[in-house]
Amino acid sequence: MPPMKPIRNRTLPGLCLWAAIGGAPLSAAPPAPLADKTLVVWATPANLTQRGGSALTLEGSGGHFDGVVFGEIAPGKWMAGSDGFNRTQRDQSLFPAEPTLPTAPVQIAIVYRGKTVGLYRDGVAAARYDIQGAERFGTDARVLMGLRHLDAGNDNRFFTGTIEDARIYGTALDAAQLAALKPNTASALQPVAWWDFEDGRADDRMKSFPTTTLYGGARVAGGKLHLDQSGAFLMATRETAPAASTGNDADQVARSLREGLLADPYRPGYHFVVPEGRAMPFDPNGAIHWKGRYHLFYIFQDKRGHNWGHVSSTDLFHWRHHPTGLVSGMFSGNCFVNQEGRPTMCYHQVGQGNAMAVALDDELNEWKKLDSNPITPKTSPGDPLHGKYRSWDPFGWVEDGNYYAIFGGEHPAVAKAPTLGGEWKYTGDLMANSVPGVSIAEDVSCADFFRIGDRRMLLCISHRLGCRYYLGDWKNEQFHPTFHEKMSWADNLFFAPESLLDDRGRRIMWAWIFDEPGFRMRTEHGWSGTMSLPRVLSLPADGRLRMNPPPEIESLRYNPAKRRGLTVAADATLPVPGIAGTSLEVDLSIAAPDARQYGITVCTSPNGEEQTRIYYDAADRKLKVDTTRSSSGASPKGIEAGPLELAAGEPLQLRVFVDKSVVEVFANGRQAVVRRIYPIRPDSVGVTLFSNGGTARVETLEAWEMMPSNPY
Repeated sequence: MPPMKPIRNRTLPGLCLWAAIGGAPLSAAPPAPLADKTLVVWATPANLTQRGGSALTLEGSGGHFDGVVFGEIAPGKWMAGSDGFNRTQRDQSLFPAEPTLPTAPVQIAIVYRGKTVGLYRDGVAAARYDIQGAERFGTDARVLMGLRHLDAGNDNRFFTGTIEDARIYGTALDAAQLAALKPNTASALQPVAWWDFEDGRADDRMKSFPTTTLYGGARVAGGKLHLDQSGAFLMATRETAPAASTGNDADQVARSLREGLLADPYRPGYHFVVPEGRAMPFDPNGAIHWKGRYHLFYIFQDKRGHNWGHVSSTDLFHWRHHPTGLVSGMFSGNCFVNQEGRPTMCYHQVGQGNAMAVALDDELNEWKKLDSNPITPKTSPGDPLHGKYRSWDPFGWVEDGNYYAIFGGEHPAVAKAPTLGGEWKYTGDLMANSVPGVSIAEDVSCADFFRIGDRRMLLCISHRLGCRYYLGDWKNEQFHPTFHEKMSWADNLFFAPESLLDDRGRRIMWAWIFDEPGFRMRTEHGWSGTMSLPRVLSLPADGRLRMNPPPEIESLRYNPAKRRGLTVAADATLPVPGIAGTSLEVDLSIAAPDARQYGITVCTSPNGEEQTRIYYDAADRKLKVDTTRSSSGASPKGIEAGPLELAAGEPLQLRVFVDKSVVEVFANGRQAVVRRIYPIRPDSVGVTLFSNGGTARVETLEAWEMMPSNPY
């Protein structure tokens, strides 16, 4: 394929489902995005007591999905399942229930037409209701049968039974059209995707989803997909097996991929990015400093499901890729050293629950998942802890001769065992108490728990609140938090933290930076997955968290520039000539005792039409990054604001890192803010200073161009 050309304007917000069918280039003009659609399946449930599994799900980026779900809200009733019930009718009192266990397949169809959803059983309307709007599904969509969606909780998420036929139509069918459909028979209207399971095949006859994989004992026999047990499901993706090619062909494909990524004006150069493809999610995981190297794992997806990519570095910026040794259902988790001195992963195994794996070599390329997995404690009805906790997003560690694991979710727990293999038992709730403004049952996912200073820190996310942390104490096998603060405020753009302790005693963290708020991916660029800069966390005697980039980043600097003694008049701007670019570090100290707002703009066009403003708001006592004018095109716009109170006479000390589409700012070692920007003007590269309401004095301003450390 020819190298991609730089594009600085955004295309359609969601590519249509057909954009890549039959090898059509993504640059070709696509038809309308897939919003109106019909999901139709002929299914026979194995029992009427099962809850929450899906006979057919269409899932896109960020966990967004629509599905034909059985019994999730009301037992024995089919429903339109969706992420967060966003397109689901919660009141199902008028929905028909299956009166008896069907002995033959029943046709269930979910029809999405504009802002309405219709549920049909054997071509007869069973329910109709309004929604705010349909979800769009693009080229990153996947299809599931059996599993409601990939990130569903560990309980009540699998459909058991048989499926004779499943289809997705790119339009909203009516009752007559649905009634005319027959399983295993082609329809007058061609579907986007179709599985008929004839001749032992599990593949999509329309080839929209060319790779189909069966998991957990799912099987095709007698013209049906058999989902005989919980954990069995089918997943179909757009990934295709590489065609046989000569060495020269393979070289050209690799070269074209690399050159296309290098030509993308929004792909960061020194923030670690996914080496190829789209990763959703792209959580950093399993970070550990081992045998002189920093090892970082990250989630990516292919036909095997969720896997952990692996890189290592000696300087935190130049990363060496490793073979992928942890595959098939790997979700969030951490790495710790077990009592035998071996690196050990505590992670969530999709379809199984929380689990452990032990490294077999010092390169951390080969791992052994424990035969005793999962580590989920066994409880039974009557046990006061039965059904109370989720087996989700764990964090494992060793303390006082015992193994501990946090079980994340809306009501986090602690489990304990004398050995890795168990027996694992719950000790109870993780949280001993709440803190002001945060519920004791708040979602704790992507947990990271460690000593810092003389306290313990619980670094985590809430899917509602984003990245955040608690400070407190670990006593009597519970966490007693005394302080809570967020690390993302306007939205959840800064997400899924992970940290390690290095051989110098430094606590270093990363986080996943979304392309756009709300888990949105920019799929039209062919890649997605960006990490934050590594942050060194510390907690001095004053009890206030410090966060700074590591000194190793200074090795990327070149072409230094320095300015001294700059004065910015009240309500004025001051360009800084000779300092410009989209790969920069700018450090400055600015004092403005009478100003309301003062700071710097980066990625600024000559007339100021495009600019990203970074400043201190003295009235709000916050560090702010304003992206409302970052792009004159259609890109996310808003103001991110993190608490920062400067003492009387204390200057604002900024370290601003610009890396193509990422702006990451550190202020006075006490606050950090991250934003994504997508300017469309090629001359949006300037730097200016500004002050509102008073004069500002910049004692020093230093800047460097930054050498990319990613290979491409």
